[in-house]
Formats: sequence, structure tokens, C-alpha cells
Amino acid sequence: MNEANYIRMEYYGVVGLVLAGLAWMWLGNKRLKFGNKLPPAPTCWPIVGNILQLARLSSSPPHESFAILARKHGPIMTLWLGSMCTVVVSSSEVARQMFKNNDVVLAGRKVYEAMKGNYENGIIEGSLITSQYNSHWRMLKRLATHEFFVTSRLDAMRDVRAKCVDRMLNLIEHESVNSVGVGVDVGNFLFTMSFNLIGNLIFSKDLLGPGMEMERGGRFHYHTVKIMEYTGKPNVADYFPMLRWLDPQGLRRNTKFHVEEAFEIAGWFIKQRMKGSSDGNTKDFLDVLLQFRGDAATGPYHFTSKTINVVVLEMFTAGTDTTTSTIEWAMAELLHSPRTLKKVQMELRSKIGKIEENDIENLPYLKAVIKETLRLHPPLPFLVPHKAMDSCNIQEYYIPKETQILVNVWAIGRDPKVWDDPLLFLPERFMEPNMVDYKGQHFEFIPFGSGRRMCPAMPLVSRVLPMALGSLLKYFDWILPDGIKPEEMDMTEGTGITLRKAIPLKAIPVPYTGTPVPVADAGK
Repeated sequence: MNEANYIRMEYYGVVGLVLAGLAWMWLGNKRLKFGNKLPPAPTCWPIVGNILQLARLSSSPPHESFAILARKHGPIMTLWLGSMCTVVVSSSEVARQMFKNNDVVLAGRKVYEAMKGNYENGIIEGSLITSQYNSHWRMLKRLATHEFFVTSRLDAMRDVRAKCVDRMLNLIEHESVNSVGVGVDVGNFLFTMSFNLIGNLIFSKDLLGPGMEMERGGRFHYHTVKIMEYTGKPNVADYFPMLRWLDPQGLRRNTKFHVEEAFEIAGWFIKQRMKGSSDGNTKDFLDVLLQFRGDAATGPYHFTSKTINVVVLEMFTAGTDTTTSTIEWAMAELLHSPRTLKKVQMELRSKIGKIEENDIENLPYLKAVIKETLRLHPPLPFLVPHKAMDSCNIQEYYIPKETQILVNVWAIGRDPKVWDDPLLFLPERFMEPNMVDYKGQHFEFIPFGSGRRMCPAMPLVSRVLPMALGSLLKYFDWILPDGIKPEEMDMTEGTGITLRKAIPLKAIPVPYTGTPVPVADAGK
């Protein structure tokens, strides 16, 4: 090795030591500043904080690792992820105090590096999920609750949802001919149905399938999946601010690329709409966005093309994977428990004719199956991370400004202090009188969150989940492939933004001869 290389190595070594020392001092000063006021925490190492403890638990998904630590350190605890101060809430009682007493101050959003693109504070304009709590966010929330997910609009688009479910059933029936002994990937059909459902709600058309526009839809699908993949990965640049400009894992660059590609495709659909109108007599979500001119609170205002792009992209990324994962888990749990599967199918098949959304209220066991699935497998195990916009107190503990707040609804749903036999799949528990619901007021069961930042799409989800799952169970019998027995099923959870199965569910669909599969309208 020549002298120049030695000098270069010494230089980098000195720079590395200086940076490490500064990070150590900075983290140490922050911890000393707050002293014992913070919630209890595991032993915190210099520079890396608690990342080493989490690394030792890396065989488990993060929500499970955090639940393991909470058993030792309490239902509210502090974790230092590098320099990022994170408070984890793991009990219904602490969640109640958080949402009841500190809902406004904790209504901020932690925006990760991968989400920021070229924007200093992230892709905020138009994003109901990542926007900070301010007048712009309140305007978006009013738009969602009064235009997108209001009962009258959901009722008007009931046929659209029914056609998307029927098309999924037709595809499964067609595929069942080739799946004998092998099984189909259930999640793929569910994802296609969910993606086309959002496509119809926004653009009044399917986006996955044959044809020129479908080819664009396929590319749009690809880019949205990649966006979810990259934003769901742990990013060292979030934990160590000095690495942000390096983007060592390339997550920000890759996410930015796929966002821009998705924007370009969505922009094409928007331009086509601006040349004409939507198909049919019912306004879709894109019509609402293009015609929006503010409201009483915001005054004259219209959405820019960038804002519309963000709203559209967010609808797809937020609405497809969560729906898919919930129904896939419900199917897995039912196949894992044949007695429960038979019971819900008997309820569904006792009704003559096609399942309609109006029937859902008369299918209590199906609704109980969905609730039990959401308890055990909430689509977002930490919800969307909150951020303290100012300092506050939860119980006797101090929560500094800018702290990330994670609500471990996965752990809350499995808390043995609240739930009997919490690890068992028992829909019967939700058949009991005055049982809790997921509308945000019962803090032992908040898969969609609570308070101001609660998921605004819950009214739509509460219609789609039972309609799609009930149809799969009514019109098909399901058999595990390769002679797998129910007790041998792999029920391992994966990692990522949403709680998907680590190994996708495969099952053999057998059309139920007592009820023919509905013939789907070909659509537009």
C-alpha cells in the first residue's frame, strides 16, 4: 500500500472518529437534558441507541420485537433509534390517554427520508397521510369525509364495487381449472381486485388487464408497489441525520424515481379526463378533485396537478395493500380453523342469491370474522407514525417535541389483560353483547387508529372487506394444496408497512355447485 493510500485511510479514520464523537456527544446531551422524565427505556448504547437490542430480536417483525421489550419496560417506553427519539405505546390505557388528552399535540406526522423526494419536508401538498396537522390537512380531511367517503357517494358507487368483486370471482373460477393440486396465490387476486376498485373509484375504469390503458395501469401498479416496498424498509438515514445527504441505501432516490414515474402515468389519465368527462352518470373521485374550488373554511382554491397526483397515488398505495392483507389473513385463519370456516360458510350459503352490500348487517358471523382478523392482524401494526408537534405529558412521563410516537395496535390487540385467549382466532368473542367496535372509541381495538388522524376511508373499508371475503367464501370451497393439513400452515408474519403474510397464501378454489359464480360485467 502506497503512502497516498495510508494518508487517505488516516484522513477517513479521523473524520469517522470525529463524526462518531459528535454523534455520541449529541445523543448523550439529549438524553441528559431529559433525564428520567422520559418513559422507561432499555439500556441505550452510544451513537446507535437501542438498535443493537432490536438487532438481537431481528428474527421477529418489529411490532413483535417492540412488544417483547414492552413486557419488560412497560406499556409506554422510550427507544432511541440512533438519534431518533421514539415512544412506543403498547396498552389500551396509555392509548386512551394519548388520544383523549393529547390528540392535537400528537397529531403531527413523522415523515421519513424515503418519502421526501425533492421536498424538504416530504411530499406534503395533497397528502392526507403525511401532511402535518394544519389548515391544509384539515381541508383534505373535509374533502375525504364529505366528498370521497360520505354515505351518499358510497351508496351511489355500490354497483362499481360489486362489479370489481364479481370480476375477481370470474378470474378465480377460470384459474381454478389450472390450479388442481397446486392452488392459486389468493393475495394476487385480492390485490388486483383492490387495485381495480380504486381505479374505478378514481378513473371509472379497471387499470389491470388487457388493452392499451391497461398496459399503463400495469406500469402504474408496478411503480406503486415499488414505492410501498422502498418506503417500508428501515433506513439508516432516518436514524443518523449526518447520513441523509449520502442516502446510503438509495431508498430516497429509488422512491423518488418511482413516484415521478407514477405521477407521469397518473398525469396522462388526468389529461385525458380534462379533454372529456368520466364514463357513466356518477361522478368519480377525479371529477371531485378537478371540480374542487375550496370550501367555506378555505375560500377560493383549486388543486394543482401535483396535488391531484399526490391524492391519486396515495389512494392507491393506502387502499390496495391494506385491503389485500386483511382479506388474505382472514382466509388464512379460516383455513387454519376448518370449524370456523364451515360456520361462516353456512351463514353465507343460507342466503339465497347473490351477496349484496345491504346483506352485510344480516351476516353477523362474517362481520365477527373480519373483526377478529383485524384484532390479530391489523393492516398497519404501528398505525401511521405520529409526531409530537410540541412537548407534552402522557401519564407522568415527558414527551419532547419532535418525538416519534408508535402505537403498537398489534400488541394491544393481543394483550392478555384485555382479551381472553388472545392468541386464538375466535370470532365468537365479537358476537357477545356490547362488544367493542373498531370506530376509534374502544382503545383496546383500534386497527384504524383514533382521533383526528384516524383512517378516513374506514366507511369504504367496512363495506369492501365483508363483500369481498363473503363472496370468496360463498361461491368457492377452499382446499389446501399438496396435502397440507390446517395445523401445518405457515402463519408467519412478514415485515413492511403493512402486515402481510411472510409466505403468500395458496389454496385450491373449488366452485360451490349450490351457488353459481356471478357473471361479471365486462366493464369499460
